[in-house]
Amino acid sequence: MKKTTFDFKKHWYIIFVAALLLAQALLFLIFRGDSYIQVHDNLDLFVPHFTALKNNGLWFAHNVDLPILHGVSRDLFGTELSLYNLMFILFPPLFAYFAGYALKIFFGIFSTYILAKDVCGADFENFRAPVLVCGCAYGLIPVFPAYGIAFTSIPLIIFLMRRIYLHKEGGIKALLPLYLGVFCYPFLSYFSYHGFFILAWVTISVIVFWIKDKKFPLKLFIALILLGLGTVCFEYRLFKEMLFGDTVTIRTIMVHDSYNLGGSLLAALGTFVNPAFHEQDCHSFVILPVTLIALVIVNVRYIRGKKKDMILKDPLNIIFIMILINSLIYGLYFYKPVYGLVEKLIPQLEGFNFGRTSFLNPCLWYLELLIICIKLYRFNKLKSVRWANIAACAALLVTMFMPQMYNDFYYTAYNQAYRLIKHKDTSYLNYNEFYSKELFEEIKKDLDYKGEWSAAFGFHPGILDYNGFSTLDGYLGMYSLDYNTKWRAVIAPALEGSPSLKQYFYDWGARVCLYSGSDENTYSHTREISFNDHRLMVDMSALKDLECSYIISRVEITNAAELGLGSPKVYTNSSSPYTIYVYSL
Repeated sequence: MKKTTFDFKKHWYIIFVAALLLAQALLFLIFRGDSYIQVHDNLDLFVPHFTALKNNGLWFAHNVDLPILHGVSRDLFGTELSLYNLMFILFPPLFAYFAGYALKIFFGIFSTYILAKDVCGADFENFRAPVLVCGCAYGLIPVFPAYGIAFTSIPLIIFLMRRIYLHKEGGIKALLPLYLGVFCYPFLSYFSYHGFFILAWVTISVIVFWIKDKKFPLKLFIALILLGLGTVCFEYRLFKEMLFGDTVTIRTIMVHDSYNLGGSLLAALGTFVNPAFHEQDCHSFVILPVTLIALVIVNVRYIRGKKKDMILKDPLNIIFIMILINSLIYGLYFYKPVYGLVEKLIPQLEGFNFGRTSFLNPCLWYLELLIICIKLYRFNKLKSVRWANIAACAALLVTMFMPQMYNDFYYTAYNQAYRLIKHKDTSYLNYNEFYSKELFEEIKKDLDYKGEWSAAFGFHPGILDYNGFSTLDGYLGMYSLDYNTKWRAVIAPALEGSPSLKQYFYDWGARVCLYSGSDENTYSHTREISFNDHRLMVDMSALKDLECSYIISRVEITNAAELGLGSPKVYTNSSSPYTIYVYSL
């Protein structure tokens, strides 16, 4: 019997990718709750909301309120029919977070792999190395964690739509698994970030293929309808609130930046060169320059070879045009004549950020890189293959080690290395320290806490939500305008003393917090308190009207006597960096 051996030189890419993924896994397995997880729009938002849903048994509930912001409809806190959300239904919060992180990487690799295999056909075996390395780089992009799977699974829907469009044999029976996959795809995606724009691009594809083929692409059109129906079914709570909810929300008064046409075009250029907020895909460092160089070389060759007709057929150019269009739409989102017209024509989209079309660009940038690598491999020359490998590996290393927002691996490695070398902590808090569960359990036990309304001062209200408190404050991008008005009365003394804070709250209002006399950010998530004015500027009568029982503060409130709060109970715990002052009303 012939003995087979693993060819390390031939399969270098497997070892390379496996080593980096193993490093990721080991780091988080070793440090677990001592990992440094990004707070902004993550630990202060989705993790506490999902934990509160689980703690209150409301994941599958209907016609009930979650005890956040004095009671907000459970329907505003995400569907239970989502793979990422399912992790928080099944597992403890930290395990669920890491499971979602791992699934993001898995879908980046898997969806890239099956799309590349389908497109390359019989030649796929020759391109396994760049496919795996680029797929891993794409899976590791540091993006909004709650929608990481939605970001990295986009090649999967492209694969499904492509197979449906090209389907020739087997009849409708052979199409059923593909149609089922399209219908269920929203289980991985998210309408407001990706689904709306995927539907838009598929609609454009139907029109383009109709013109190109001189035949209506019925199979693709059916897939479009099924994707829309699947979106409504899997995100039925969102559509219920959008279409049938009678509550006027803060979305109706939110003000976003408004530029002139020149400023809008500069914003478009900005998101083309640098990633937009929440999608730090690292394309600027390797993929952008490599793509621009490749575009020049490829198109000059077409022109010199008298093959100009190939320019608009080359997928490298097609995807690049899509990136430009997405970036342009992002810029026009800030141009009032455009977004005003959209809101007028479709009132349901008032406050909807259609500039998020740029969230499709991370997928397109990494597909560009993969296409370039495959082109270089097809030259079948050692030098071109080496350049392809260098580009793919450089993109992967940059994605993994660049200090970008949501790069939990980098920040955990950095902070733990600092702690090991310097024998002291950085100013950042790890997961366990941020939530300080033992400390807040001790507080609840001492207070004999029974769900009374509370508010946080000096830290994120999400910490209270995570630890089982009912909160009058919180962070949510869609709650009633009526409650926003009530909270304006609560923090009126702080707003009067700070025009910029007043504008911030009136124009956006998603962060409902208590503020001090002169500091605009009193929800500090650093080891040391980052604001100096420890006065609480609040209308106590308005706060009492909201049935507030406790003000839970990270600082001793210097004007407590003036507010009639009395002496606080003080709590510390060896597992927490916080000293917590609890004031009873």
